[in-house]
Amino acid sequence: MQNNRPATHRLYHYPLSPFSRKVRLSLAEKRIEVELVEERYWEQDPEFLRRNPAGKVPVLKLGNRMMSESAAICEYLEEVQPDPPLLPQSVDARYEVRRLVAWFDDKFHREVTSKLLGERVFKKVMGGGYPDSTNVKAGARAIKYHLDYMAWLLDQRRWLAGNELSLADFAAASHLSCLDYISDVDWNRSETVKDWYAKIKSRPAFRSLLADQLPGFPQPAHYADLDF
Repeated sequence: MQNNRPATHRLYHYPLSPFSRKVRLSLAEKRIEVELVEERYWEQDPEFLRRNPAGKVPVLKLGNRMMSESAAICEYLEEVQPDPPLLPQSVDARYEVRRLVAWFDDKFHREVTSKLLGERVFKKVMGGGYPDSTNVKAGARAIKYHLDYMAWLLDQRRWLAGNELSLADFAAASHLSCLDYISDVDWNRSETVKDWYAKIKSRPAFRSLLADQLPGFPQPAHYADLDF
């Protein structure tokens, strides 16, 4: 699907949307070129709602096909571009990847991302007022448990779901990279998790994420540093 012509595919996304980032990583890992179009999805623009009536990002336009829901998009990409694989061959191993993708996109997002990123960033950009300190404190407590769980998994495996890089790693890295942008990840808590993130951060697929800039929220010095 790769060629030297201008990208004919588009990804409607928001830079600090972990779900958008998961799709961006999958596309980049599979070397599928897309044009990135930033979408302020909460403004519910009628044109965007025609692309996705659910009013969420990401939305991927592949040729004439309009696709939504990050998990469904990533699995579709796996089917049409299976190399390099982001889902393993065995049924049991694929289940473990899907379980962990759901863990981060559901449980981690609800307990951590929505509370830290939601209060510190999205409230401001959406005009929702000041951060709720109760939510921020709850998110800061919860992330410790999740980092410890990741460390436990990585003590047994090379990557989160097994011995090969998978969508589970991209799902986790998408959430953590958004939180790292606002300096809300304590990388000193686990050397194992830090080493895992350094490996993902060094992949070519990660470069566009490290170049993201959100007006009013400057990158911290360590964010794009591969030796953070």
